[in-house]
Amino acid sequence: MLRVMTWNIRTGGRDADGGDRLALVRRVVTTQRPDLLALQELRGFDRPGVLARFAAGVGMRPYLARSRWGQPVAVLVRPPLRILAAAGVRRPFHHGAQRVTVATSAGPLTLTGTHLCPFSGTRRLIEAGWLATTVRHASGSVVGAGGGADDGPLVLVAGDLNTLEPGVDHRDRIARLPAAYRRRHLRRDGRVDTRAVGRLLAAGLVDLQLTAGRPGDDGATAPTRYGGGVEFSGMRLDYLLATTGLAAVARDCRVVRDDDTDRASDHCPVLVDLAIGAT
Repeated sequence: MLRVMTWNIRTGGRDADGGDRLALVRRVVTTQRPDLLALQELRGFDRPGVLARFAAGVGMRPYLARSRWGQPVAVLVRPPLRILAAAGVRRPFHHGAQRVTVATSAGPLTLTGTHLCPFSGTRRLIEAGWLATTVRHASGSVVGAGGGADDGPLVLVAGDLNTLEPGVDHRDRIARLPAAYRRRHLRRDGRVDTRAVGRLLAAGLVDLQLTAGRPGDDGATAPTRYGGGVEFSGMRLDYLLATTGLAAVARDCRVVRDDDTDRASDHCPVLVDLAIGAT
């Protein structure tokens, strides 16, 4: 099995009042032991040595995408996974996007870790379009074979998409938000804005929470019990989206909710097990 996890750790695991949550973040990562980890809100992780020390502490190799206006994102890889390629997505994301391709028993797997703009649905839609382009490019150059994933390329988009999922009635959770935050999720005509995730699904990606999630779990990731988050109201904003070839081998997609995750961030991590292995 190959385990993939995505997590927004909130302002680099440190708070404005001096609180430091990084030890908790490391403990969660060590406990869950993902093979591929997409991290968001890495404030300060672009300073020399910060990400390298964190990655060494959890036994992984880091690949960072710096941010033009927001906070960096990163993808971390656990040995013995072999890196085939790694590069930031060259578009002006509010936060960023980092793409890493690794070798697996079913062929190359490309993971893009990202964090879409929190403030504007239109901006999120544009950023989702850039991600959809990376999916098309990866699908054209990466072909899965064997391991139950021989019906297509192995491509995964993971991260905090700051977007509510399509096909769900969100009126109650939107109504619970303060007005300033409610606007982030509404279009000009008052409809709930689910377009960014919708564009990625239209690009051929599959929502693993819907196909491999645990029965009865709505996948809500924000806020946590103790992590703050007045801008949230029991919302699913963090996603693992995969091409059909990868969705075919996805098992037990779940939100990690426990005392550590409740205190480590205002978002819970999401992880999935894939029925493939390293090579």
